[in-house]
Amino acid sequence: MSQPSRALALGGLSSGVFVALALLSLLWTPYDPTQISIIERLQPIGAQHWLGTDQLGRDVLSMLMRGAATSLGVAVAAVVLGAVPGIALGLFAAARRGWIDEIVMRGNDVVFAFPALLVAILLTTAFGPGALNAILAIGLFNIPVFARVTRAGALRLWPREYVLAARVAGKDSLRISLEHILPNLGGALMVQATTQFALAIVAESALAYLGLGTQAPLPSWGRMLADAQTLTALAPGLAIYPGLAVVLSVLGLNWLGNGLRDLLDPRLARGV
Repeated sequence: MSQPSRALALGGLSSGVFVALALLSLLWTPYDPTQISIIERLQPIGAQHWLGTDQLGRDVLSMLMRGAATSLGVAVAAVVLGAVPGIALGLFAAARRGWIDEIVMRGNDVVFAFPALLVAILLTTAFGPGALNAILAIGLFNIPVFARVTRAGALRLWPREYVLAARVAGKDSLRISLEHILPNLGGALMVQATTQFALAIVAESALAYLGLGTQAPLPSWGRMLADAQTLTALAPGLAIYPGLAVVLSVLGLNWLGNGLRDLLDPRLARGV
């Protein structure tokens, strides 16, 4: 198996498991992930609790499964929130050029000047912590990313013969962008979305860890890490399991993105 195929297979398998667990947790978990049972607190790994329980007696495996659903929901919403306006802005800037292009790009630079974490802190100050604010913060940061990728790809396509033929046929810039430019950017945008999806999972976990994202009682990998930081000597698994979940899910998505990139553009795989 070639290197691109191996990366695509490993990434697809890892990401598939992550998504499957997230969807399964919406229908079934071994225990209620929010149920507190003090008499069962800090139970070790066993037949009853496969990964033990936390300091409040909650089943760790159930919390990990529901945490996957939380990360998946936040990441999907944030990527969509960033992709839709970002792609539209990128297509518009490439089609119009001139001062419109300059305004769009400088606006992107302004958004890039405020990292997602800082935006989340500002939103939390104004509206209070929560998953919605995390989605807004991550999504706003994704807008200029998709705008730049779309604009760069569209600028390379506008001089192509089929685009010139469409202009001669009387199609306006909007129809050309939607019918000829956007479909040919699908591969690049798919790869970028995979990358931003992985980054969104990391950002959601970081915001939850700081208390700015997902709030109790909804399980989150970041909140599990925050709750376990004072118990690492007594129950290190409470920090290891959610940490591994973040690492493996992000690593799988990165493999998937690399495999898709090499599959959609074989020249990159050959180093051309």
